[in-house]
Amino acid sequence: MLRKLGIIAGGGALPFEIINFCKISKRPYFVIALKGQADVSPILETSPHKWVRLGAIGKAIKYLKIENANLLVLAGSVTRPSLSSLSPDVWTAKFLAKMGYSLLGDDGLLKALLQSLQYDEGFSIIGPDELLPHLVAKEGVYGKIKPSKEDHQDILIGIKGALSIGKQDIGQAAIARKGKIVAFENSMGTDKLLKSIDPVLITKKEGVLVKMSKPNQELRTDLPTIGPKTIINATKLRLCGIAIEANKSLILYKKQTIKAADESNMFIIGIKKQHSWK
Repeated sequence: MLRKLGIIAGGGALPFEIINFCKISKRPYFVIALKGQADVSPILETSPHKWVRLGAIGKAIKYLKIENANLLVLAGSVTRPSLSSLSPDVWTAKFLAKMGYSLLGDDGLLKALLQSLQYDEGFSIIGPDELLPHLVAKEGVYGKIKPSKEDHQDILIGIKGALSIGKQDIGQAAIARKGKIVAFENSMGTDKLLKSIDPVLITKKEGVLVKMSKPNQELRTDLPTIGPKTIINATKLRLCGIAIEANKSLILYKKQTIKAADESNMFIIGIKKQHSWK
């Protein structure tokens, strides 16, 4: 019998992809939906779940152990709150005091949390890519549209930009136009990045969104991800396409995402850090 899966659900569509996978594969599961982070959806509301605020990790652990959900996957985006608004419970307060909330970046904090859940609480933790390998981006072009020579130049610039902020544990993405970085992602995520540029200022279809994993990133959480919503927001900015890191990124609702990109005359390409083209 398959082990019961505990899904810690943040924002975006990834938690719902995993829930659907569990339903199709008849895998038992239980969802911890993070208040203010996870999206409300009929898929979630009809699933076995508990809503837990981000500062109540101790309560989440209690629910997961009651449900015997000792195999965990962290799925979806989580916006890091200020310490003053976190209102940590006893477990969370001890964890933060031990690790130093303000001393760690987002990825460092996630790594520390996973280690504590694994070694102190006895959970096994897997990445979303292990459950949904068919969503992992492969190297090469998806869909009908291919990047031009100018697009490849922007991709190279975008890789450097995304990796530079990744090293600082700030974000995973950058937008490059005409050989220059015009915007960086921060902890608010890719949708906020795409919405940070006024589309009224864009007069020509050009530029690329590039998403890369952070150097030394904890790959069991927060993999670079795109989906139909990414295409919608990128289309408003008249971007030529999206480049995502091969083997370390996810394409959610893959068929719909590729179809939306084709309809918007936009390319999607899986790339490596040492990107080149013929």
